[in-house]
Amino acid sequence: MTRIDAKFAALKARNAKAFVAYIMAGDPDFDTSLEVVRGLPAAGVDVIELGLPFTDPMADGATIQLAGQRALEGGMTLDRTLELARRFREEDDETPIVMMGYYNPIYSRGVDTFLAQAKAAGIDGLIIVDLPPEEDEELCLPAQAAGLNFIRLATPTTDAKRLPKVLQNTSGFVYYVSITGITGAAEAQASDVGPEVARIKAATDLPVIVGFGINTPERARDVASVADGCVVGSAIVGKLGQGIAPKEVLAFVKTLADGAHSA
Repeated sequence: MTRIDAKFAALKARNAKAFVAYIMAGDPDFDTSLEVVRGLPAAGVDVIELGLPFTDPMADGATIQLAGQRALEGGMTLDRTLELARRFREEDDETPIVMMGYYNPIYSRGVDTFLAQAKAAGIDGLIIVDLPPEEDEELCLPAQAAGLNFIRLATPTTDAKRLPKVLQNTSGFVYYVSITGITGAAEAQASDVGPEVARIKAATDLPVIVGFGINTPERARDVASVADGCVVGSAIVGKLGQGIAPKEVLAFVKTLADGAHSA
């Protein structure tokens, strides 16, 4: 059982919703990013989604693209992202970390080397948005053999024919993308999300967590109420991009977590 599995089992036992926070590793710099990540559990975050900076983040909107650019310009690399996870693990051995990113840096490193390094750094799962199920032998299956969850995205265009393929080797949880488009492009509507989550849950026992388009405590509550939890990324990353102090960013995160947990 991974930390992700254990976390969702504990939440289910309490009939509680999950709150997942996305942070771009190294934005605006390594030390600030580490301070924020270290503060997330106390702010109510159940699972940390750690962005791996990449030069061509095709699934991300402007806010997260700019965060990645800031991180890369500040010298953030795959090695330093893993180092950030290791530093976090010095103080927290319980909160799950999911690394979210793109395949190119992993391919360049070599799958076996990367997986060994990620596991040693305390990474619990991967979301690699540009590897479809048809490429599961490339990374998904080796990751699961190494003890990491491989989390797949389902979207409004994942129809009944495609869904079984998406779910086939998914573990940890299913990440439902609430809108058609990139991060930060529109607001999620619980009335639209609910039926889609129910459709996915009818096909899997995995938790279904909803992301994209959630930017207020009220929206976090509403979306979490029709799913197993929610993810917020752009709204948090945007505050870091504005130069807001980590303490204030974490206070904002707590309002979002409180919203999701109140569902």
